[in-house]
Amino acid sequence: MSEARLLVVDDDPKIQRLLQSQLTLRGFTVQSVSTGREALMAIGDEPPQLVLLDLSLPEMDGISVCKQLRGWSEVPVILLTANDAVDSKIAALESGADDYLTKPFHMGELMARIRSVLRRANSGLADSSTFSLGDIMIDLAQREVRRGDELIHLTRMEFDLLAELVRHADKVLTYGHLLNAVWGAGTEDIHSVHVHVSNLRRKLERGPAGPRHILAVSGIGYRLRT
Repeated sequence: MSEARLLVVDDDPKIQRLLQSQLTLRGFTVQSVSTGREALMAIGDEPPQLVLLDLSLPEMDGISVCKQLRGWSEVPVILLTANDAVDSKIAALESGADDYLTKPFHMGELMARIRSVLRRANSGLADSSTFSLGDIMIDLAQREVRRGDELIHLTRMEFDLLAELVRHADKVLTYGHLLNAVWGAGTEDIHSVHVHVSNLRRKLERGPAGPRHILAVSGIGYRLRT
């Protein structure tokens, strides 16, 4: 991870200098640009391992950059936003960003987000059919979930929901994403997501009232914490 190359996209020279110096001190190679168009060109020329993308950019904002980027690249993106509103966070995630962080932020939190996204990007999970979650083993190909030798019975919808969370482990998935992926496009019954998550917690978590793995992100959705 220490050799990862990051691209910082921010039109504030102070933020650029701060991130450049702090991330370089932590072993990263850092390139900085000021606009969305410069970012797309830089990524096309030499893709970085991760992009830190400011939401408020001149000419083309971070959401537009991320949407355009997702047409031809899966490079991980963390959106940096000064807007703490839930709608802003949902828009960030649904544009294709892997995570978001609200300004002002602590460098420790930024580093934790960077490590998590890079770890997920390097995990190769999408190419694997099995996934371990504590003492739970999830086999996506066989559609089986086991705790040791015990087979845990899940309904089709419960397994499909769990599989979607597994494929995007450690990433926040919005209600809209989960509904489209599991129930189909146009479905808006968020209550169904809550009910199925509750069932999964009851079957998989050691303490369903205080879940360690299937976590709610208030007003936005859920994430599976590895």
